[in-house]
Amino acid sequence: MKSAKKDLLGIEELSTDEIGFILDTADSMKEISLRDIKKVPTLRGKTVVHFFHEPSTRTKTSFEIAAKRLSADAVSISASTSSIVKGETLIDTARNLEAMNPDVVVIRHQASGSAQMIANRIRASVINAGDGMHAHPTQALLDMMTVREKKKTLSGLKIVIAGDIAHSRVARSNIIGFTRMGSDVVVAGPPTMIPMDIESVGATVTYSIEDAARKADVIMILRIQKERMDDFLFPSNREYASFFGLTHKAVSKARKNVVIMHPGPINRGVEIPPEIADGSRSVILDQVENGVAVRMAVLYLLIGGSRHASDN
Repeated sequence: MKSAKKDLLGIEELSTDEIGFILDTADSMKEISLRDIKKVPTLRGKTVVHFFHEPSTRTKTSFEIAAKRLSADAVSISASTSSIVKGETLIDTARNLEAMNPDVVVIRHQASGSAQMIANRIRASVINAGDGMHAHPTQALLDMMTVREKKKTLSGLKIVIAGDIAHSRVARSNIIGFTRMGSDVVVAGPPTMIPMDIESVGATVTYSIEDAARKADVIMILRIQKERMDDFLFPSNREYASFFGLTHKAVSKARKNVVIMHPGPINRGVEIPPEIADGSRSVILDQVENGVAVRMAVLYLLIGGSRHASDN
């Protein structure tokens, strides 16, 4: 009942069987969150440190809830309240954390490769909660869990990922994950926001969201990540919404049972209008709910023992 891997740093390190096993485990963890008493003793005595260098609502909170529902001791720190503001390096911070003997360090950092760097230098397990524009493995896992719940499979689906592909760690991890599980992934967005090498990780490229949406089973819309841009790559929010936002016309070209996804936070009226974000096809809040279950599963599989996840 424990993963052979020390860390979770990226989707590419997981086989199809490993992804399936994590999702199956997450299914059982979700049941715990539906109980009146949402707590099991599975990770009692384990310590989880959440070290977030970037702002986060969904990821940080769901990791904290996941640890507490498994009875682990959870400690959260941010860059602004750590000695990094005094000039301490990330590696020194990580080594000092390790000296306190945590079992897991969950890290989010603006630099791509930061999670790998830390994992190479400390004995504790490391979970990548987002490193720059590189990877966000637990987001991809919760997205796959949500699609599998709605579609009963991940094989043979057409998955559209649209928006700011170039700056999105979510896009890269989802492309790798969904293609590995047998889906066809199409990315769409402005030419300035599509990386030239994106096809190398398994995606097909188009610059029209309406073309991409034809016969789509899933449409995932991404936020414009202005905080990662040196220059604005489009004239205005209004023009972006007109040409590259998710419209009712685009949705009408998809399959009737298409599901609409967004990793959050949403810029309403820019990449997606409120009536679609809140509509019957939207599974955005399902994604948030499944985020807790997936993160419970990952924590359990990395540092859990032989006790069954649902034991009381």
